[in-house]
Amino acid sequence: MAKSGAAVAPETEQRRPAAESVHPFVRVGAAWTWRLLVLFVGLLALGYVISKLEAVVIPVALALLLAAFLMPSVDWMNRRGLPRAVAVIIAVVATIGVVAAILSFVVEQFVQGLPALSDQFTASITKLQQWLTEGPLHFSEDQIRSAGDNVVRAVQSNQEALTSGALTTATVIGEIFAGAFLTLFTLVFFLYGGDQIWEFVTRVIPKNTRSRVRLAGRQGFSSLVGYTRATVAVAAVDAIGIGTGLAILGVPLALPLASLVFIGAFVPIIGAFVTGFLAVLVALVTKGLLTALIVLGIIIAVMQLEGHVLQPLLLGRAVRLHPLAVVLAIATGLVLAGIVGALLAVPIVAFLKTAVRSLRAEDQEEAYESLVSVDPSTPMYPATPDEPDESTSGGLATTRD
Repeated sequence: MAKSGAAVAPETEQRRPAAESVHPFVRVGAAWTWRLLVLFVGLLALGYVISKLEAVVIPVALALLLAAFLMPSVDWMNRRGLPRAVAVIIAVVATIGVVAAILSFVVEQFVQGLPALSDQFTASITKLQQWLTEGPLHFSEDQIRSAGDNVVRAVQSNQEALTSGALTTATVIGEIFAGAFLTLFTLVFFLYGGDQIWEFVTRVIPKNTRSRVRLAGRQGFSSLVGYTRATVAVAAVDAIGIGTGLAILGVPLALPLASLVFIGAFVPIIGAFVTGFLAVLVALVTKGLLTALIVLGIIIAVMQLEGHVLQPLLLGRAVRLHPLAVVLAIATGLVLAGIVGALLAVPIVAFLKTAVRSLRAEDQEEAYESLVSVDPSTPMYPATPDEPDESTSGGLATTRD
């Protein structure tokens, strides 16, 4: 035995210099590198799967966002004695009715105001042609007419491409209706039995961490509830402020433009500004440069009110995100999934921020205290019969494993 020990020692001493010849920084860097590569490959695989299932993932994500907006009203009606199925039907039907009424009114206003806008646009084009011919550029009428003829010929020569584009648009419209139906169908089940769905999904989590994951999901959803409420309020303020300014200045289609601002405001920071810039263009074409500058000033003032007063006041500390994180999230979502990706990017980041904060908390009490913007008496979902409404740790909703 002694001989064998003596034989092993020199071998260990011979191996030790080879291991110590690698600098600790290199060893740590190599360890981090292969782990990060594994995570990167996993993210790429997840992104590939999501891209292939985009027609399903996006409607489900939109349904979850709508569920966060409608859940408080459904819970309120359920607590007042209405069966949950009836409360879900009332909330969904009322939402569809309100959206349909608003869209119908906006389209009607747009159709009524479009002829006047066309006349003003034609007059502005005439003034532009006069400025090009009589102004400092001194273009000839033949040059301007030739440019118009080139545009007409380009449209005629690309008529086949335009026709195929129209067919593609018809296909896209069909996909939109299919996605809307899937969103509505999923929304109904999220509102009615979201607690059961969440518990079923989290059964794959090991039992020793299942309760923390369920709590993190509930708190992440609660942050979505606060986010949707604040976003709707901010979008309404943006639309009212900019629409009022357009109406006072006499800009045509003030109400449809305000509606576009309302829709665009669901993409934080940049959405309302981009849609508001369309109002600047309409004001420039119909009312001139001075009115367009005033409209731009109104949009900037409303954006300042949104960024420095409304969002910090309504979102609160729990779901407040740094503007850089918001812009980067929107840019990433826009690149990966277009307009829908830009719409969903910030809610996803807000959800992940709250969920990760809950998972990293030392105990459930600390995780609960981090969620300061949500009323603790309002649960994410009603408690199921086999689990208590409150636990001994500060009234938290818990689930049995």
